[in-house]
This record gives sequence, C-alpha cells and structure tokens, in this order.
Amino acid sequence: MKNNSALFYTCSLIEFIGREQKRKRSEVVRWMGYDKLRRIYRFADVFHCEPIAKTADDFITMLDLPQGNFDNVASCRYEVPDYWTIGEVYERLIEDVSGEDEEHVIDRLMEVYTSWIDDAISNYNSDFYYQSREYIYVCYQEGTVCA
Repeated sequence: MKNNSALFYTCSLIEFIGREQKRKRSEVVRWMGYDKLRRIYRFADVFHCEPIAKTADDFITMLDLPQGNFDNVASCRYEVPDYWTIGEVYERLIEDVSGEDEEHVIDRLMEVYTSWIDDAISNYNSDFYYQSREYIYVCYQEGTVCA
C-alpha cells in the first residue's frame, strides 16, 4: 500500500485544518470522525481538484470546528514544514502500520493520530518529523521516541 495518494491527501488536509483552527491533529481527527474521514479518503481525487484551503474551509464549516489555541506553527523557532510534508509523514506511518490491510486504513489513521506520536510529529522544534520512515515506525511500535 505504498504511495497511497488518497491517504496522503487526507493526512495533508487534516494538517491544513489543524493549522487553520489551531487544533491538535488528534482533535481534528476525533472531531471529524470515521465517516467524514472515510469520505475524504474515498473522494480524495475529487477533493484534490479544489484548492486545499477551500476544501478545508468547507469541512471546518460543515463540522462547525471551533478555533483552538494549539499553534505549533507560531511557536516554531525554525523553518516550518508545510502541510504536504507533514501529511506525508503521517501517510507513510499509517501505510507502515496498515501493511497490506487497505480495508482498515481509516481505523489505522485514527489510531495513529490519536496516539502519543501526534505530539512528537507536531513538535516542529524537534527533529522527529523529518527522521526516516523506518525510525518513526519503530518509535511508534515501541511507544516512545527511541534513543
């Protein structure tokens, strides 16, 4: 299931919405719920035809997602990774956790985003988010950032 473009788009949209609404990505995923996430994933090729800002605004409005106070972009002391970059980090991790089980990819997405690793990936003042795919996966399996 490598290079899943629908998963990449879904994760990037979650990141975009989280930044817009100043919400932890785990909060965005919980707020959206399984059905909305599944819809985004299934129709990513259609949603991708619109600017991501418009699609994000449509979902923010539809879900009535309130503004929060989590601003990891403003608190970043270094170059801020774009939402596509972070979307790719999550996409790869979810692919690795899912293996060949594409049927349950939204379940795995929700598990990953609502786990401890959300805080680690969202800390742009660390080097965690740009570590290798394999390292991030091992850390996820171990339940902690490995030394």
